[in-house]
Amino acid sequence: MLELRHLRTLTALQETGSVSLAAKRVHLTQSALSHQIKALQDYYQLPLIQRQGHAIQLTEAGRRLVLLAEKVILEVQAAERDLARFSQRMAGNLRIALECHTCFDWLMPIMDIFREHWPEVELDLVSGFHADPINLLKQGEADIVIGSENKPQRDIVHHPLFRFEILAVLAPGHEFAKKRFLEAADFANATLITYPVPEERIDLISKVLMPAGIVWQRRTAELTVAILQLVASRRGIAALPNWGIKSYVDHDYVIARHISANGLWSDLFVSTRKETASLPYLQDFLTTSRDQCFATLDGIVPLK
Repeated sequence: MLELRHLRTLTALQETGSVSLAAKRVHLTQSALSHQIKALQDYYQLPLIQRQGHAIQLTEAGRRLVLLAEKVILEVQAAERDLARFSQRMAGNLRIALECHTCFDWLMPIMDIFREHWPEVELDLVSGFHADPINLLKQGEADIVIGSENKPQRDIVHHPLFRFEILAVLAPGHEFAKKRFLEAADFANATLITYPVPEERIDLISKVLMPAGIVWQRRTAELTVAILQLVASRRGIAALPNWGIKSYVDHDYVIARHISANGLWSDLFVSTRKETASLPYLQDFLTTSRDQCFATLDGIVPLK
């Protein structure tokens, strides 16, 4: 009765706490996922999940199966990597270019895990800020781009990673600290502290301020910690991904607020050339990235 797909479903339910988000994560409809759980519960004559409003939690029986999943899925992935090595020599290069500069924090542990999985694959970062990172793929100067670009392009494949919220970052005691969320007008004549990238690649500017006709000032810094230091010292306001500022908010170094009533959300993709998209070690990089991000980053949701 118990199959690998069931274990993946239960793991997704535990990590997301939501039937709808878990269904997206494992590429099922909500009804198909619910049918899976019902079949398991009928078979074992035990409840595996319990609902608390719109959220769900796993029961003791459900958590026991997740413990099994943690062991089994890792073993299956390891066996699949070995089979790929048996079928063909898997040496190669994987050069990563980042459009998302706050991604360094979570990418470094993933790279360490990947090197253990594929010691014969040379893994490297393409340094610097790039005005058109996708062009690096086309020119053969990078093998992977992590960023928000997903426009259909010939010979380029965009693999969905996850969706995340961009938060306004303010100094403690800022005049907007009592607001639950900031609106476009709140940024009028403010100094925005951003990475040195084109304005059209900054979601706050392209999706919120420009459509509203808001005028702003801009100051740039290359490092996330430098941006946060400038915000904390009241030099301006920033807009950064929720995972990139969590530890600073937890320690009251800065405060964060939603942007608009529904929040400002962005999507993250891993882009590759079509010719390399099916390479086993590249597919394993995608799997490892998704698994580690959903296991360690707060506030992200699956992206189809």
